[in-house]
Amino acid sequence: MADEVRKPADTQLRHWQNTYRAHPGMYGERPSDPAVHAAGVFRAAGARDVLELGAGHGRDAVYFAREGFTVRATDFSTVGLRQLHDSAEAHGLGDRVSTAVHDVREPLPLRDGCVDAVFAHMLLCMALSTKEIHAAVGEIRRVLQPGGTLVYTVRHTGDAHYGSGLDHGDDIHEHAGFAVHFFRRELVDALADGWLLKEVHAFEEGELPRRLWRVTQSLPR
Repeated sequence: MADEVRKPADTQLRHWQNTYRAHPGMYGERPSDPAVHAAGVFRAAGARDVLELGAGHGRDAVYFAREGFTVRATDFSTVGLRQLHDSAEAHGLGDRVSTAVHDVREPLPLRDGCVDAVFAHMLLCMALSTKEIHAAVGEIRRVLQPGGTLVYTVRHTGDAHYGSGLDHGDDIHEHAGFAVHFFRRELVDALADGWLLKEVHAFEEGELPRRLWRVTQSLPR
């Protein structure tokens, strides 16, 4: 099973690189609704330093910077990060946004307890095995300071694409080259073990529409 799960994950980089090249700034400049929500949550918690995982071409990272946060943005796509960097510079926010190439299956290149908040919009529901998702959240926990907040979104098993397309096992299904791990509620609860789970909010996004959960959890102080 591990080899079957890893295969789509390994092919996703090429697919995303090609997609960003073919469609620069593909999601536009307006921030996602989850990012707008997260900015309010982070501000209320007194956060100043935000780590965004899976930042893509940067619409949300640039928004966080405009809102006054210092942003560390990571993605495994060099093409997306180059677009993010250029967008930040164009908006005069280059001094507030730093970028780093990072595959979420690997440890974060950050010291323990160095960030106030973490944001990940549809990153944890990429072509990752359940084991890799747990490891990624463990890394997020490591780099967050006590009391730090994580806001993430994932597509769930109520989504129209769940159970169709190419089945890779472990609730991972592939459509049009994009592989997604559809979350069960049990996985959300398991990832919140040892955290304070503050909200699991259901919402829809896009034309299908995609059906997602927006999850907010924080570390004890």
